[in-house]
Order: sequence, then structure tokens, then C-alpha cells
Amino acid sequence: MRQERQRGLVRLVRWPTQWPLLAQRVPLIAYFGVVVACDLALTGWELARTTPRAGEAALFAALLACGAACIEATRRLGTPAGVSRDLLSAWWLPVALLLPPVYALIAPIPLSVLLQLRVRRSAVYRRVFSAAALGLAGGAASIVFGHFGLAAGTVRGVTAWFAYPGPEVWFTRPLTVVIAVACAALFSVLNAALVAVAAHAAEPQVGWRAVLWDSERLILDVTEVCVGVLVTIACALSPALLFVALPPVILLQRSLLHQQLRAAARTDAKTGLLNAAAWQREADVEITRVVRARGSLALLLVDIDHFKRVNDTYGHLVGDQVLAALAEALRQQVRDSDVVGRFGGEEFVVLLPGADADEAGKVAERLRDRVGAAPVSVAGGEVRVTVSIGAAVLGPHAEDIPGLLARADLALYQAKAAGRNRVRLFGEPEFRPALGPQAGASAGRELPPPRQGSGPEPLVGDVDDDAEPVTVAAEQEG
Repeated sequence: MRQERQRGLVRLVRWPTQWPLLAQRVPLIAYFGVVVACDLALTGWELARTTPRAGEAALFAALLACGAACIEATRRLGTPAGVSRDLLSAWWLPVALLLPPVYALIAPIPLSVLLQLRVRRSAVYRRVFSAAALGLAGGAASIVFGHFGLAAGTVRGVTAWFAYPGPEVWFTRPLTVVIAVACAALFSVLNAALVAVAAHAAEPQVGWRAVLWDSERLILDVTEVCVGVLVTIACALSPALLFVALPPVILLQRSLLHQQLRAAARTDAKTGLLNAAAWQREADVEITRVVRARGSLALLLVDIDHFKRVNDTYGHLVGDQVLAALAEALRQQVRDSDVVGRFGGEEFVVLLPGADADEAGKVAERLRDRVGAAPVSVAGGEVRVTVSIGAAVLGPHAEDIPGLLARADLALYQAKAAGRNRVRLFGEPEFRPALGPQAGASAGRELPPPRQGSGPEPLVGDVDDDAEPVTVAAEQEG
């Protein structure tokens, strides 16, 4: 009995150390604590200085009910893995612009709980951070609008539900609408910035542009602002108009989720690149165009050396970070017109329209050099990996994707057989020498001498555990 109590006490003491948050990078943990603490402090401050009113509480409950109805109406569609977008801001913005700031600070909490319980369970710390970021953004927008626009709490009594025409200032003072749009934009920008800092702290190898700027994201942000302001004006005129605004917002929400689910079906969840099936479709279209125009085209097959040893030594979570780092390196080293995808396991494939053998070699060498010289930052240290690359160009005996893949696969096997960390072009065994103490010239330029201690260190010995050529078909992810 005593031993059981001791074991229970040990489990209780160790339980906090098993939280997923504590497995993250230290900067992310610290940033999480700062954001949540600021949200709690501001919420406590506003609670202490806000006098509750029946009309405000009724409007707050009605807006939350509309948000919950949107969640329930789209629940069966599901949500894509990773960061997804929704139109719940259509209900958070009226809370921020029509009610005192305390309501904007606490509004994300019940809806986040509903999302966690009814839609998709994710790491609790992510839900908490998302609610805190939304609360801070909504609180800031509410404070600014209360100072420059209308006084907080335009709906003070329950009789406002039946009032008409409501606050005429929305029509007689156009500047109020302008200020409302500016505060809605402030809400969107501040929330996006808080999330972007967290994303960069979690994956420092991902550039700021990737986490901050995206054309699709900008369109969605503008849509959220417009819908939120329209719902705010309708609600200010008469809260009963919420019942008129709810159906179109649900329809927009379903349309948005459907688009995201379609995009997720063609995207690899771990890297954000095209998955094998989607890459095959886009590559087929591109190669048909190139063949018709009698242009040039090359294909690169990229494989991480000794990737299984990375997983066995550091764990699969670190392996996923290595995959994401290589995907980011691929994005930075190729053009927007190139077709990049994850082919399966630790293999990636790049289609280079308009590239000949020399250009493909330069791109491959640049990528190999970048990966070998840039260690992947993980919790507790760094992991260095190298890649082997097989290349093939469009020709009389390789005029389709299967033919190019077969040739690039053989070239990749030659690169691994030659010692890894090399680039090989099909039909040219000595295509590109690897960087290292014995490295020479590459692609017509002289390679700089390696810096002492900066070259990529192999994770294991020279045991050739990948001696067999890889299968051309997409591998099952393990």
C-alpha cells in the first residue's frame, strides 16, 4: 500500500514534465507564457473595472450562440490538419466593437473549448495560445474603438433588441465606419502577428516571409474584416438582425472549409509541399506543355542520407523537423514555376521546366550545399544531415514522368553508391563532385575551401544501408 502511494506521488510529480508544451523549444515556451500572462492580466484588469449590464450580457450570449451554430453547422466537414482558417471573426468583431473590452477578452474561450470537444482535438497548449492571442487582439481593437469610435456598450438594455432604427451614428457619421474597419484590421493584423511569432519560434528554419505573407491568407483576412464589420453594423442597428446574418456566414464558412480541405488533400501535412499524387498530376500537365513546345526540362530526386538513423537516434519528431527543414530549403532554392513535392518517406522530387543538364546540376549542387552547411535546430541541439540527388533530363528515351523518375532513381542509386552527399546525372557518373577536403570545381566555378569543423558530419559510419535502388513508385510513409 505504501509503495503504491509512493508510485502515485512520483507519477503526480512527473506529470507536468510530460506536458507536450515542455517538449517544445525554450523560446516558444517563454513566448507562450508571456502571451497567456498578458491576456490573463488584461482580462483581470477589465473585469475589475466593468459593470455588467443585462443588454450587454444578452448580446454577448447571442453572438457566442451564433459562433457555436457556425461550428456545429460545419462540424461534419472536419478541419484540415495544421493551421486552419475560419470566419468566427464575424462574431468576435461585433463583440469587440459593440461591447466593453472584457467581453472580447473572454469570447474566444468558450468557442475554443467547443472546437476542442466537438470538431478536432489538438494539443491543449495550442488551443490556449490561440484563445489568448485572439483575446489580446480583440481587447486591443475594443479599447481603440472605444477611444476613437463609439463608447463601449452601445447595446445597454434588453429593449435594444426591439429598438429601431438603432444607433444612427453608423449612417450620420461615416467616420465611425472607417474607424470600425481600421479596428477590425488591427484585430486581424495583431492576431496574425502573435501567431506568426509563435510559428517562427517553433520552427526557426522557416523564414519570416513564409509565416507572415501569403496571398491567400491576405484575401481571407480582408474577407474576415469585411464580414465582421457588416455583421457589426447589422447588430448595432438591431441585435435581431443576427438571425438574418447567420445563414450567409455559415454558407461562407462551409465554402472556406471546403476549399481548405481540398487544398489539404493535395498537400503533405509534414512539409507543406505537394504530396505524391498531386505532384504527379501537376508534373504530367507541365511535361505535356514542355513536350508540345519542344522545350527543355529536368527532374531531381532528392534523398536524405541515413534518415532512418536520424529517426532511431533522435526520434520521429526530430525526423519530422528535418523533413520540414529540407522542404523549406527546396522552396528557397527553386523558382515559383518549378514543381516541388514529397515523393514518399525521406524522398523529395523537383521538376525544373526550362532547365537543361547544366542548369539542373547547378540547382542540385546549390541545394546539396545548402542542406549540408545548415544544421537543423532542434530542442537540445542541432542535427546535421546531407542529401544525395539524382538528376535526369528530358530526352528521346525519357519523354514522360515515369521515364524521368526511373532515370533519376538510377542516378540517385549511383550517388549513394559513390559515398552519398553527391549529385549524379543519369548517364554521367562523374557529374558533380561533393564538397569536402577532396572537392574540386563544380559547374564551372571554383569551390571555396571547407572551413575547419563546419562541414557536415555524418551521423553514422560508412555502412551502406541504402545500397538498393529506391522504388520509383511513391513509398509508404513510415
